[in-house]
Amino acid sequence: MKHYCMMKSLMFRCFSLRSIIFLVFLTMLLVVLPLLLPPLPPPPSALMFVPVLIMSFLVLLAFSSSQIPHSALSST
Repeated sequence: MKHYCMMKSLMFRCFSLRSIIFLVFLTMLLVVLPLLLPPLPPPPSALMFVPVLIMSFLVLLAFSSSQIPHSALSST
């Protein structure tokens, strides 16, 4: 029970009441709006490759070596 109280107080310390209400409202909209709105047509096939290209670029960027020397790691 003590752990639950600590987590609850941590949530209210990190988020204000206004932001919690906004997040709950946004969650409700994301749940309700797909049920009310008509289905959208599928996007053009060329746009389907945009997320794949972005993810490929990010993976390439993550695994590429940097050109900056590792002088920040040396201790003085």
